[in-house]
Amino acid sequence: MNEQAVELNKQIESTNPAILKLLSERGKNSFFPKEGILAQTADAKDKSINATIGIAIDDNGIPMHLESTKQHISLEPKEIYPYAPSQGLPQLRKKWNDSIKEKNPSLAATTSLPIVTSGLTNALSIAGYLFMDNNSIITTDLFWGNYKLTFTEAYNATIETFPLFKESSFNLEALKEKIAAQENPILLLNFPNNPSGYMPTKEECEEIAKIIKEEANNKNILVILDDAYIDLIYEQPQESLFAHLADIHENVLTIKIDGPTKGDYAWGLRVGFLTFNAKGATKETYGALEQKAAGIIRGNISNASNLSQNLLLKAYESETYAQEIKQNFIILNDRYQEVKRVFLQHPEFVEQFTPLPFNAGYFMCIELKNHEAEPIRQILLKKYDMGIIALKDKIRIAFSAIPKNKIEQAFINIYEACRE
Repeated sequence: MNEQAVELNKQIESTNPAILKLLSERGKNSFFPKEGILAQTADAKDKSINATIGIAIDDNGIPMHLESTKQHISLEPKEIYPYAPSQGLPQLRKKWNDSIKEKNPSLAATTSLPIVTSGLTNALSIAGYLFMDNNSIITTDLFWGNYKLTFTEAYNATIETFPLFKESSFNLEALKEKIAAQENPILLLNFPNNPSGYMPTKEECEEIAKIIKEEANNKNILVILDDAYIDLIYEQPQESLFAHLADIHENVLTIKIDGPTKGDYAWGLRVGFLTFNAKGATKETYGALEQKAAGIIRGNISNASNLSQNLLLKAYESETYAQEIKQNFIILNDRYQEVKRVFLQHPEFVEQFTPLPFNAGYFMCIELKNHEAEPIRQILLKKYDMGIIALKDKIRIAFSAIPKNKIEQAFINIYEACRE
């Protein structure tokens, strides 16, 4: 094992041995190189002659570029073309850390500084690299299908599910049973949930935290929070589960994975964040985890897009940012309210399908009563000029992508396809 990796492991073990036990073998071996090209480049950063960095600089000290690309972007060349640090731009990391605190006012615990990743999928993959060695992952029976590629195919993890709902509430009993049945469980919780669009209530979040805390008395627990849709809660806006789990127990490590993808409508910019919390963790503990994560980024993608990071910084510093966010939220909230209205106006729908609980995000699901979803999908494509996502006996509808004046017709189409 590399000496730097050994040193990072010692830093973690000295303050929080539970984290070291949770690390996979790959995670224990991970480190960010202090020597070599990166270190030597950093040493030469302000020198009048810098022959270290692997980019091309013109005679005026500006990164070389093509005008055919620059003409479409108003940022300065230095904000577009050079590499960003593997950890991410320092200003953006601090900005995102501040936003987490603003959105979660009860979060008094110390956390790591967010690491910038290339989208949330990359952040999830880093978590898998650090902590998964043929493990079982506990998640809800309604989950984002890409988890299979990210964790099962890449890290040989087994996904074990429990029913998301018990009647119309979050299934706390099933969660407790799953955690109790495993020695050192890994939880993957996605709230608001994709595909159902459900965000647990504040009371349910408190109960989830209570269950995890009780189970942590005799086992180590890793909680990965996929907070992709956390900015889009239409009923009782509230804090992330991260705030409820922060510093909850010395044997619990929580990883918050979030980003601007959904809430800032920046899907293609491919920027995400990864933030750690554990009770008893120190600045050195978090520094070691950040270096391990940065080493994985360096060894896989080198760094996230410099252009994307600077575009987001400009947005967050803009005087109109808050108003722009509000305007888009109003549109999505109106569509959410329209979906609810449509179901009230069409009691006949219950003959064919019923909606699952939903209150957030981009999606909602309906459960079919007498059909599999795939034949319905085919009818909708061929006869109704409409596409949906088929999930066995359920259909996922992205109301985020449907104009408000077409939402009622969309559900009538599904109803008629079911009758056919």
